[in-house]
Amino acid sequence: MAPLSSIVGSDAEVLRERPFQLLLLANVLPALGTALLSPVLGSLVDPLGTTTANVGLLMSAFTGPAVVVIPVAGVIADRLGRRPVILFGLLWFGAAGSAIALTTDFRVALGLRMLQGVGFAALTPIIITSIGDLYTGTKEATAQGLRFTGTGVAQTAFPLAAGALVVLAWQYPFLLYAVAFPIAAVVYLWFEEPVDPEADADDDGRDVRTQLRELWALVSQRRAWAMVVARGTPMFVWLGFLTYNSIVVVDLVGGTPVQAGVLAALSSLSFALAASQAGRITERFDSRLWPLVAMNVAMAVGLSLVFVAGTLVAAFVGAVTMGTGFGVVLSLYRSVITNMADPARRGGLVSVGEGVGRLSATLAPILMGGAIALAAPRLGFASAVRSVGVATSVLAAAAGIGCLFLVHRAPPVRADA
Repeated sequence: MAPLSSIVGSDAEVLRERPFQLLLLANVLPALGTALLSPVLGSLVDPLGTTTANVGLLMSAFTGPAVVVIPVAGVIADRLGRRPVILFGLLWFGAAGSAIALTTDFRVALGLRMLQGVGFAALTPIIITSIGDLYTGTKEATAQGLRFTGTGVAQTAFPLAAGALVVLAWQYPFLLYAVAFPIAAVVYLWFEEPVDPEADADDDGRDVRTQLRELWALVSQRRAWAMVVARGTPMFVWLGFLTYNSIVVVDLVGGTPVQAGVLAALSSLSFALAASQAGRITERFDSRLWPLVAMNVAMAVGLSLVFVAGTLVAAFVGAVTMGTGFGVVLSLYRSVITNMADPARRGGLVSVGEGVGRLSATLAPILMGGAIALAAPRLGFASAVRSVGVATSVLAAAAGIGCLFLVHRAPPVRADA
């Protein structure tokens, strides 16, 4: 473990612990919700009978339901436990995603993507919450970063596979979602519940209505809501990239779907490596403010470079820069939010943060698509895509940095509010 400690930090031993290993395994699936489609969206237009303007709805259909379902999943996980919610999410996610390979109707595909989004809502927020249940301090930050590193590794390997498989048949990439079933079996057999929700309910006598009131009292504090809003801003950058990656590479730069898959994989590998440093950053800096500000700027510069790139080399440089900023920012945001609440309310607060992230992910393709449609008649399609991409990156980073300064100046969160 010594070489790994030199890379990750002194808390690298968390990788030896079975509960964390199982959470990493479950974490493979939600990472594929959007990344798997990124390099193949352009190839789905004809088979599903849709248009280039509408195919991005496959992204929004996936992220949309999570806006509503994630907070519900968090409340359920606080009451019933983390394990049953994660198992449901794995099975539902895999079944809905794999079924898309069986249809050629775009509306049916959208419906299945919405159902798949319900499964996602029961995975990422609850996995993040479970890590907060198991660890504290720099070990928790390291674990959150390594979880996101696992996300990056999955988003590196599977888009490459999807870009290659779509050349053989458009249905094949969706069959990759069936990996959920063996993962669910492993989690069922060996993952133990990290909290005792029944004991908490007996001690506190809290019904659902009381639980929701307590959650609102927590979220309505300035430090908490500013952090939750900041959590949503990186998703505009990331979904902007994933949605228009194949269009930029194939239509604007003259590349291929395989090269679009390489670009998506490279950005994912970049954020995977960057996320692994979350624990070290937490240990090295007294405040996370300035590292987060710097990484927000890196995201904006990187995405802008991807959209204005005239060559694949320039797009690759932009993807690496963007991925580095994204990996650090989202890992630290999640760590901060997880530590704002006690175990009995942690699932609810983390789920609110993740719900805002899903809302951003849902709105990004819709708003960007609408802006491109308005700008294209005046600027032309290529210039419209580039201009909207740059504007999205700058506005998202500015909003995130503004929220960070609100958090920095706000009083600590009061658990007894």
